[in-house]
Amino acid sequence: MPATAQMARARSRLARALRDGLEARGYLEAETPIAVPFAGQEPHLRPFETIFTPDLPSDVEGARRLHLHTSPEYAMKRLLAREGFSRCYQLARVFRDGEASATHNPEFTLLELYAAPGDATAIMADLEQLIAEGARALNGRAQAPGRRRPIDLEPPFERLTCREAFSRHAGFDPLPLDAEALAQAARTTGVRTSPGASWDDLFTQLLIDKVEPSLGIEKPTYLTDYPASQAALARIKPGGVADRFELYAGGLELANGFSELNDSSEQRKRLEAEQRQRAALGREVFPLDEKFLAALDRMPDAGGVAVGFDRLLMLLSGARTIAEVLLFPAAEEYPAARRAK
Repeated sequence: MPATAQMARARSRLARALRDGLEARGYLEAETPIAVPFAGQEPHLRPFETIFTPDLPSDVEGARRLHLHTSPEYAMKRLLAREGFSRCYQLARVFRDGEASATHNPEFTLLELYAAPGDATAIMADLEQLIAEGARALNGRAQAPGRRRPIDLEPPFERLTCREAFSRHAGFDPLPLDAEALAQAARTTGVRTSPGASWDDLFTQLLIDKVEPSLGIEKPTYLTDYPASQAALARIKPGGVADRFELYAGGLELANGFSELNDSSEQRKRLEAEQRQRAALGREVFPLDEKFLAALDRMPDAGGVAVGFDRLLMLLSGARTIAEVLLFPAAEEYPAARRAK
């Protein structure tokens, strides 16, 4: 069922509250291209493709393959390297092929914000304040409907490391284990594993099956200190974990952020590793975005986050599916999307 007029008004109020809150904190709204020449390298994402064709039929050389961006992240970081964009944000329409479920739509809205100087801790502090303000704009108080009782959205939110969360909800710490031991531990919890699954695939499966559903039930939870292999764009903290966080409320992932890596040499190595992962999965391998890499060495220390705007509206409105907050959800426009996940 697509969004009602009442939901459309709620969507407008939430966007306005977020913009007001961000601009009051010195963030500048920016717009970056949707059609980009270089797709991201995330192994499990598939971008939509399009073609730029010049007006002149004879200009065959000018035809260019483009992709609809899965995130404005690369472009936003290029802005951070420019003077005057030390704090910037964007409400961006983004596109991910194949993503359709009760909480996924192939076209959706991301709120991305970046601050320099900054880090993950500073971004978490700004984000929890913004979410509380958005809740007050929609509901009159910093609360959201929950499964059994309202979710308290007054800052500060809970902080929980991955090691703590897995120990609490899965019964063990995955970080010291190799892939074989992690697979065995997963099976003892009742999680079915695929033969030859990688350590990262096992970690993600356990996170989804055993940890995520229990996060943010009474108060939103920041899940922090991810394994380094789970954060290709984040700085690594002393001790070897990534300075990355995800935000959960009511068992639903709302945001993904980190202290941004600004070392082009290290970033290149990580993106090349993701290229190899894509090849191993039988997925197309895209060229590296050299303009993005060149900007990183000029980018100051920064923190950033991508927030699922539609999911945030789901949380604040009590909607059970993403279709309820979209005027034209994919499941209604092309019903085959209902079977995608």
